[in-house]
Amino acid sequence: MRQEKQDLTGGPIRKQIFFFSLPLIASNVLQVLFNMADIAVVGRFAGSGALGSVGSTSTLVALFTGILIGVSGGVNVLAALHFGARDQRKLRETVHTAAWICLLAGLVLSLAGLCFARGILEILHTKPELMEGAVLYLRIYFLGMPALALYNYGNAVFSAVGNTKKPLLYLSAAGVVNVVLNLVFVLGWGMDVEGVAMASVISQYLSAVLILAALFRSGEDYGLRFHSLRIKRDKAAAILGVGLPTGLQYGIFQVANLFIQVGVNSFSADMVAGNAAASNADNLVYDAMAAFYTACGSFIGQNYGAGKKDRIKKSYLVSLAYSCGVGVVLGLLFVAFGPRFLSLFTKEATVVEAGMKRLTVLGLSYGVSAFMDCTIAASRGLGKSVVPTVIVILGSCVFRILWVYTVFAFFGTAFSLYLLYFFSWGITALAEMLYFRKIYRTV
Repeated sequence: MRQEKQDLTGGPIRKQIFFFSLPLIASNVLQVLFNMADIAVVGRFAGSGALGSVGSTSTLVALFTGILIGVSGGVNVLAALHFGARDQRKLRETVHTAAWICLLAGLVLSLAGLCFARGILEILHTKPELMEGAVLYLRIYFLGMPALALYNYGNAVFSAVGNTKKPLLYLSAAGVVNVVLNLVFVLGWGMDVEGVAMASVISQYLSAVLILAALFRSGEDYGLRFHSLRIKRDKAAAILGVGLPTGLQYGIFQVANLFIQVGVNSFSADMVAGNAAASNADNLVYDAMAAFYTACGSFIGQNYGAGKKDRIKKSYLVSLAYSCGVGVVLGLLFVAFGPRFLSLFTKEATVVEAGMKRLTVLGLSYGVSAFMDCTIAASRGLGKSVVPTVIVILGSCVFRILWVYTVFAFFGTAFSLYLLYFFSWGITALAEMLYFRKIYRTV
C-alpha cells in the first residue's frame, strides 16, 4: 500500500515532478508505440493503400478520443483537489459519479461514430480508393470507445492521487496483446485494416478491465464500491464544469485539424500516406510532453486544495521547462533521423519523401507547443477551464481554419500548410500565459 498514493504538497518539486512523470512518459510512449505497431504492420504488410485508409481516419479518431480525454481531465482536477484538501467524502463521491459520466460519454461517442463515420469521411474529401477501408476501420475502432473512456477515467483517478505506475502496468499488458493480435490478424489471417482495428478494440477493453479491477480492489477512499456507484448531481456538475470545456476544446481543436486533413487530401495518395506515417512522430512527442502536463495539473490541483500558493507556481514552471525540453530534443532527433523513422511504416521512397515535409516543419516547432499546453493544464489545475478553452478555440482552431483558406489557399504547398502549427501554437501560448498570470494572482 506504500505506493498506492502520493502526497504532492511537500518535498522537492523538481525531483517529484520528474519521477512522477517517468511512468506517465513510459505509459504514453508505449501507447504510441503500440499504435505505431498498428500502422507499421498494416503499412509494410498490407500496402500503402491500407496505410492511407488508416491514416485518413487519424484526425477523426483524435477528435473522439480527445473528447474523452477532456472529460477525464475534469475527473483528474477534482479528484486531486479533494485529495489535497483531505476531503474523503467528496473524493469518494467524485470518483463514483465520474465512473458513470465517463462510461456514458464513451457510449454516446461510440454510437455517433458508428452512425456518421462515412458521412464525415466524405466531408473530408477522403480519396475514393481509401474510403471503404477507412470506413471499415472506423466502425470497428469506435466499438472500443466505452473501454477507452473507462481506462482514461481510471488513469485520471490514479494520477490525481499520485500513482502513475498502475496505469503503466495495465497499458503495457494491453499493448503487448495489441501487437500480438496485429501480427496474428494481418500476417496469420490475411486481414488488413479490419485486423489492426480489432486488435486495438480488444486491447482497449483489456486495459479498461484491468484498471477498473484495481479500483474495485483498492481499500483507499478513491477506490470503487458497487453500492456507491451512483451519480451525485453536484459532483456531476463540477466534473462536467471542468471536463466539458476541456472536451469541447479537444473536439474543436480536432475539427480545425479536419480542415488540415482536407488540405492534405488535396495532394496525392502518397502525400496522404506520408502524412499518416509522419504523424506517428507527432503522437510520440506530444504524448511524452503530455506526461508533464498531467503532472502539472495533478501537482497544482493538490497544492491548490492544500492552500500552498508557492508550490503552484513552482509546479507550473518546472513542468513547463521539462515539457519544452522534451519537445525540442525529440523534435531535433526526428528531423535528423526522419527517413529512417518513416521507413518503419513504408517501403516506398515517394511516401518517405512526402512524410519528411511534415516531419521537418513540426520537428522544429514541437517545443513551442509546451508553452500552450502546459499553461492550459496549470489553469485547469486551478479549476479554470472555460477561458482557456475559448483562447484555444480562437488562437488554434479559428486561426488554423483561416490559415487553410488564406495562406495555404494562396501558396498551395505542403510547407505553407504545416507552418500553421508553429504560428497557432505561439499565438495561443502567449494568450494562455497572460491568463494564467492573472488567475494565479487571485489564488
